[in-house]
Amino acid sequence: MRWPRGRPKPPYKLLSLLLQYPSEEILEERTELAEAIAELPASPARAALERFFAHFGALPAVELQQEYVATFDLQKRSSLYLSFYTEGDTRKRGMALLRLKHIYGAAGLRLGGRELPDYLPVMLEFAEMAPEGLGGRILAEHRTGLEVLRLHLRESESAYVHLLEAICMGLPRLRLAELEKARSLLQEGPPDEQVGLQPFAPPEVMPAMEARR
Repeated sequence: MRWPRGRPKPPYKLLSLLLQYPSEEILEERTELAEAIAELPASPARAALERFFAHFGALPAVELQQEYVATFDLQKRSSLYLSFYTEGDTRKRGMALLRLKHIYGAAGLRLGGRELPDYLPVMLEFAEMAPEGLGGRILAEHRTGLEVLRLHLRESESAYVHLLEAICMGLPRLRLAELEKARSLLQEGPPDEQVGLQPFAPPEVMPAMEARR
């Protein structure tokens, strides 16, 4: 991968908020979110956020919530748990989750009890507060999963594709072989566990999966 040069750090905190379920609390802040986007330096990432917010700022709350559930909760190919795309529900994914949790902890980010460490809004929150460059490197390690998600959202004509494009603008471009892998994963789905060991992740990274809402 080749790192893009001369581009400002993406607005990871904003992206994290906008990729979360549009709760009443978040929706009450739409005016403030729009102002925060308008205050960003002119860039392709800001333009992508503006395209998303033209949709997000206009729809009624119930429609936005229904759209979010239909997009991210009911379709495996638009899951926000990035390591799922490349590892599936396998032991290898469990080790990847444990590694992420250790990295977050070392940098001072303590996860709550609801989300796994590969949940994209959590990864973006970490990228916002992580030591210089570390957040981007962690996201780059999951670039294939991000691309699978981006491709699916584009095919689905979802407004959320603009947020994925804003994230990917700050990351290395995929090489041809990596892009082909992402396209293959989009069509065939993630790998299956060959041996069969449950649970797929160590207990220390398997918090009680409470309802998000």
